[in-house]
Parts: sequence; C-alpha cells; structure tokens
Amino acid sequence: MTLLRHSWYMTVRHLRNLFRQPAWIAISLAQPIVWLLLYGALFRRIVEIPGFGAGSYVDFLTPGIVVMTCLFSAGWSGMGIIEDMNRGVVDRFLVTPVSRAALIWGRIIQLGLVAVIQSAIIIVLGLILGAHFPGGFAGIVALVVASVLLGSGFGALSNAIALLSRKEETMIAASNFILLPLTFLSSVFMAQALMPQWMQDVAAYNPVNWAVLAGRNALTADPAWASVLWRLLWLVVFAAVSGMLATRAFRAYRRSV
Repeated sequence: MTLLRHSWYMTVRHLRNLFRQPAWIAISLAQPIVWLLLYGALFRRIVEIPGFGAGSYVDFLTPGIVVMTCLFSAGWSGMGIIEDMNRGVVDRFLVTPVSRAALIWGRIIQLGLVAVIQSAIIIVLGLILGAHFPGGFAGIVALVVASVLLGSGFGALSNAIALLSRKEETMIAASNFILLPLTFLSSVFMAQALMPQWMQDVAAYNPVNWAVLAGRNALTADPAWASVLWRLLWLVVFAAVSGMLATRAFRAYRRSV
C-alpha cells in the first residue's frame, strides 16, 4: 500500500508540473498530426496495392499514429529525470521516507495518463479526417490500452537509460537510435504482408508492432479477440520487465551518490 500511495503522490507532482505547461501536450502532438495529415494524403491510394488488406488508408493509419504518439512521448521521458538529477531534486527525494520504486512508477503512471489524452485527440482527429472504426468503443479502448502499455514500457526504459547515462546527449542519441527504427520496423505505415521478409521477421518481435496489430485488429468489424488479448498480454510483460529494469537502474544510481 505504501508503494501505491507514494507512487500516486509522485504522479500528482508530475501532473502538476505538466499543468504548468499545458502547451507541451499540443507541441508533442504536432509531429503525429503532421504524419497523419501528410501521410494520409500522400499515400491515400496505397490501399489499391493487391494484398494491402484495407479499404481506407486513414482507417489503417490512425491506429498506427496513436501508437507512435505514445511511443515517442514515452521515449523522451528520460529527459525529465535528467533535469531533476541536474537540479538535485532526485537527491533530495533520496533523503526522504518516500518509496524508492515510487520515484520511478510515479513517472510511468503520469506517462500513462498523458498517453490516454494524446490517444483521444488523435482518434478524434482521425474521425474528422474520415476514419471509421467498426470495432466501436471496445476496439478504441483496446487500442488505447495497447498504446498505454507500450508507452509505459518504453517510458521505463527511457528512465533507465537516463539514470545510467545521466547525460542529455546520450539520452538524445539513444532515443533516436531506438524509436525511429522500431517505428519503421512495424506496420505503422505499411501492411506487414507487403514488407520485406526480413522486416516481417523483426516485426514479429517488435513491441511497437504488437501494439499496432492489437489496436488495428480490435477496431475491425469482426475482431479476433484472442489475438488481441495475447498481444496485450505480451505488452503487459514488456511493461513489467521494463519497469523492473528502471527500478534496478535507479538502485544503481542511488548507490553511486
């Protein structure tokens, strides 16, 4: 109970920081909106390729952009903990009775809440652009859950990298090295059946692709819920393992100060 209570206190702290700069959410959505608008228009006729398996590219693209938004937002979250370390905030918390794991989980919970807001905005924008989601509310919930789980996992990994590197330059290089390749090695923009075979093989083990396929499948008229739930389960495992790695990284940081 102490961990949950302290984690919520830390979550509230991070949310208050966010409320002081609400424009951050809008700014973080700028790139995904550009992807959705420009890619949606530029590759509108790509669905005519035999085997693509979708009738509308906006329908196909919107779930991918939702997942990508949460991925990139979470992937850069380590910058916040580096700023707290540079300002001495983390060290001040270490001399308080706060649960050490809560210092990590508070950030992850805050990321999840922000992911829900960002996902809702992208979904509404997709509907405005003409997307149709036959899976209804249940499909949208599954998409958001998949995105939140993915964001939680990569947010934890981002915090782990930040705690181990303690340098903004390293954090930036690591994020760019990981996030973009994983995005393009998934079916965010292209049907997996039309990807080169080696990319399909990589995508099978790519958490980003798990989230995209789970959300996209759940939004169809006849979802294969068994497949969706299996992918969500793998995302839960990924988020849990990433959280444990972040906690271990924090312990390593604590021993070094």
